[in-house]
Amino acid sequence: MDLKTVALITDSTCDIPQEWRERYDIGVVPLTIIFGDQQYKDGVDLTAEQFYELLPTAGHFPTTSQPSPSDFLMAYQAAAAKGYQKILAITISSAMSGTINSAREAAAVSPIPVRVLDGKNNSMGLGWQVIAAARTREAGGDLAAMVETAEQVRDRISYYVTLDTMEYLSRGGRIGTATKFLESIIKIKPLISVNPKTGSVAASIPARSRQNAIEGIWREFFNHIDLNAPMHITVLHNAALEEARAIAERVKREYPAAEVFISITSPILGVHTGPRALALCGYSL
Repeated sequence: MDLKTVALITDSTCDIPQEWRERYDIGVVPLTIIFGDQQYKDGVDLTAEQFYELLPTAGHFPTTSQPSPSDFLMAYQAAAAKGYQKILAITISSAMSGTINSAREAAAVSPIPVRVLDGKNNSMGLGWQVIAAARTREAGGDLAAMVETAEQVRDRISYYVTLDTMEYLSRGGRIGTATKFLESIIKIKPLISVNPKTGSVAASIPARSRQNAIEGIWREFFNHIDLNAPMHITVLHNAALEEARAIAERVKREYPAAEVFISITSPILGVHTGPRALALCGYSL
């Protein structure tokens, strides 16, 4: 199959490392980070590393906005200009963002046909779907095969995150003030997950210490993945690289056959999860 047949496009919450984006020719449409009257295109005007340096001292609590239909249309036009005949666009969960609506609006006026798929996830819960679709394309699969692979991966994603603090969820209005007050008393480390069926975030059992929180994401992640099938795993971090490296090394020791790498979490997600969050995200198939 000519690899120019089907283009792959996603959004900047995917957390796919740049070298993989280039390797598989994945188009990425950025969301926007807003600090007061300053706006930054995610990964274009502001890197994740810069964002996490700025976050604790920023005078304004950041907010985010989804791409416009014109942002997606430009990505579709760029794919057509490269010679692609069709497009598969996989976006962040519709339960988390209206990004998919912009992708669909742009698809209606795209110069080439576009199939828009709800990733029902974010970060590498989305990124792994895109990579799997790219690998199917590389192996000769057509659009239907790419969609089937992405959906299989989507349904098998295990994704668990520990937050160092509830502050950013609270400031963003994602939790009530009573919960924030409770955290200030008992110093819990929240543990959250993404439900791959609904595409929404759910709470799991919190921990009382950082180390117990890390053990919590380890336990939950590996309890929800098939250990007998090939595993594909990302260790995600919000400016907590050394801890992420330690987790990745442990994965390699205990599961040497697994594909594993480290990625920093998009500022779009970091707005709500805050500095020093850690996560395990992946699937087996």
